[in-house]
Amino acid sequence: MTSSHDPQLLKGVLSLLLLHLLAEQESYGYEVVQRLQGAGFADVLEGTVYPALARLEREGRLASRLVASSSGPARKYYRLTAAGHEALTAGAANWARHVAGVEAVLSRPLPAAPQKGS
Repeated sequence: MTSSHDPQLLKGVLSLLLLHLLAEQESYGYEVVQRLQGAGFADVLEGTVYPALARLEREGRLASRLVASSSGPARKYYRLTAAGHEALTAGAANWARHVAGVEAVLSRPLPAAPQKGS
């Protein structure tokens, strides 16, 4: 999926995406951005991801550690905490219920579209 995403919808699900990606593998911020972009979220930028990572860390859902880098300054690697795993599990269940509810409405047949001039 390479089209742009609705910023409001993305804002609501970004934390869940970040938690899932970091549950898969510990990563530093820029790597997380690249992984999101590789998953089809090409319009997600560092300026969106870094504040979300910092917020998740303040909330206790992520922990971080600095790792020396041969190509520049140390990188801050993020990983899930126990609270992060709990938030991911709950968030994924909530998302599934949300999607099912939206699909239930959107899958209903629509009446014929009104004719022009009617």
